[in-house]
Amino acid sequence: MPKLGIAKDFLADYAKLQKPIQKAVDAAIEKFAEHTHAGLHLEKLANAKDSRIRTIRVNQFYRGVVLAPDSGDEFLLLTVLPHDDANAYAVSRRFTVNQALGVLEVRNQQALDGIEPALRQAAKESPTLLFAKVKDADLVRLGIDADILPLVRLLTTEAHLEALANLLPTPQYDALTGLAAGMSPEQVWDEVSAYLPTGTPPEEVDADDLAAAVARTPDRFVLVSGPEELAQILAHPFDAWRVFLHPAQREIAHRPSYAGPALVTGGAGTGKTVTALHRAVFLARRAEAGALAADDRNDGPAAPSILLTTFTRNLADALDRQLGTLTDDPSTRERVEVLNVDRLAYRVVAEALGRQPNVVDQRELRQLWDTAAKATGGAFTGVFLEREWEHVILAQRLRQPAEYLAARRHGRGSPLRAEQRQQVWEAIRQVTDSLRQRDQHTHLQLADQAARLLAERTTRPYRHVIVDEGQDLHPAQWRLLRAAVAVGPDDLFIVADPHQRIYDNHVSLGSLGVGIRGRSRKLTINYRTTQEILAWSVRLLTGLTPTGLDDQPDSLTGYRSPIHGRRPIVRSHSDRDTEYGQLADQISRWLDGGVEPHAIGVAARNGHLVRAIRDKLGAAGIPVSSTTASKTNAVRVGTMHAMKGLEFRCLAAVGVDASTVPAKAAVTAASEDPIAHQHDLQRERCLLFVACTRARDSLYVSYVGHPSPFLATI
Repeated sequence: MPKLGIAKDFLADYAKLQKPIQKAVDAAIEKFAEHTHAGLHLEKLANAKDSRIRTIRVNQFYRGVVLAPDSGDEFLLLTVLPHDDANAYAVSRRFTVNQALGVLEVRNQQALDGIEPALRQAAKESPTLLFAKVKDADLVRLGIDADILPLVRLLTTEAHLEALANLLPTPQYDALTGLAAGMSPEQVWDEVSAYLPTGTPPEEVDADDLAAAVARTPDRFVLVSGPEELAQILAHPFDAWRVFLHPAQREIAHRPSYAGPALVTGGAGTGKTVTALHRAVFLARRAEAGALAADDRNDGPAAPSILLTTFTRNLADALDRQLGTLTDDPSTRERVEVLNVDRLAYRVVAEALGRQPNVVDQRELRQLWDTAAKATGGAFTGVFLEREWEHVILAQRLRQPAEYLAARRHGRGSPLRAEQRQQVWEAIRQVTDSLRQRDQHTHLQLADQAARLLAERTTRPYRHVIVDEGQDLHPAQWRLLRAAVAVGPDDLFIVADPHQRIYDNHVSLGSLGVGIRGRSRKLTINYRTTQEILAWSVRLLTGLTPTGLDDQPDSLTGYRSPIHGRRPIVRSHSDRDTEYGQLADQISRWLDGGVEPHAIGVAARNGHLVRAIRDKLGAAGIPVSSTTASKTNAVRVGTMHAMKGLEFRCLAAVGVDASTVPAKAAVTAASEDPIAHQHDLQRERCLLFVACTRARDSLYVSYVGHPSPFLATI
């Protein structure tokens, strides 16, 4: 079989095709394996900017675009498009190898040639040039090639440079934007070198060695080992698309070692989860190769063990599926255990007790809190008492009334006098005593108990712990994870986004023995969502500045997407039946356009709406499933909470009206606790933001009557 590489753009375009066209593409590609190149209808275009560009006939209306060197058997599948679009792409693009980085680059040479006369005229009329003070040698050292250099010398303003953003090779454009921002060549190199998959530049770069260049560009291309791997990728193109790693992510995930806990932050879609998954596989493969044999931490297990964990079971299941997409090597896979933090706590306590602990039902727990509240004579509500227990007493491990009387109540708005604290303590003790008498536990109690049990051991169950969605974990859960791994290099690797905090936990890692100073990185480029969807969604968070896990304000400055597409659709309806009918019509249009059912998601604020939507879509003949179903070809319908960690080509957020979002039951009254009230509203905003940023290509938002107040900022 010829050496075959697949571009990430090819997978995105292939996933959008209707099934009959996908089958025609499959048939054309199979000819590679048969070595019947004549049957591929490889056609050379006379006016192509790159002499190696060919097109493949898929059917009467579609063609694939291939990079096919004049000699050798290396081919790159670049894209598949309607006939005229494919030809337009083929004649305009040119592929080169960056001489500083060794990576394969693509430029729109036709557009660059077309813009050159206007830039030349502007340069003649301008007294200054943008890069007049930058030496040619520095530009070349940063990867600016001989063909781009003359064009660079014509630029007069940053606006002219920005006009080239989608025309220039990305590494070269990034280098130029850094220089234009006033960075030194050395500082720019530190940024650009993130494109190096190994962290160091190649000793020698052969401009004609396509296979070597592709191997150095794993964020844009994947090499296929044979027909079976090719078939597996094409069977699930969207899944394969998701696990590509951008150089900035690769630098973080494949760093040889961190001296201690490391934190990666970034907005939705910036690849935090993908980075965490690749870090898990990197550590597993390193362990497999025996790199940990010299590890001097004698309190660890004999065999390396890696925990990949997150907040909910749904998220853990999604991580497990994605890990399977990333690696099918059994020995690598066995070294990574995927477990949500509640299940970890449950297992640790069960092993210590020799039996399964009893977890209290949420409805029963609510009754206990309401009963305790009544005993205070109505001075406090059950919700207030529960939050005081979780976010002050349990969070700080307060065991005695005196400790509570002296404690800081960070994040709690209603000040309490000493006698009120005593009253609250007694009410909370009534609940905890009832739980103890019934031999019942909450999940947070189990986490606290499990942390104590592990801390008392002389060995730790894991060598490395990787945490996804870290912003949602409670202090008790952080203490558990801290106790699950010995302190040392590469102990904790955490990814988080305070703007996606949808559970009521606010944590400072430093106060919990997780020091991240000097080991924090931020991702700012969204590779999932179009700029149009991203800009719309970010406006939902107008005015919010959440606090990060490092106790510092977190912002979305620099958060952007290089992908462009359609604007989100927002629809108002007079009643629910009309809203559901229009939703069914929209989903049908997506399906008719070639979107796979499982690549479509529908999010609603509560379970009542979710059940109604499933019924209506099912009655309309649209296959539906829950968000937890892993092996199904159906539209996934779930709550906004259940959407966390998932991705869809198309997503509909339904019922975003004033009566539903924010959910009244989820918001503390301002009169009861003004700070909790603001936190609750912020959490509800973040929840809508999370749901909307699950969309990759298309976002549809609908409501009945008056829109949610959160939409007022759009």
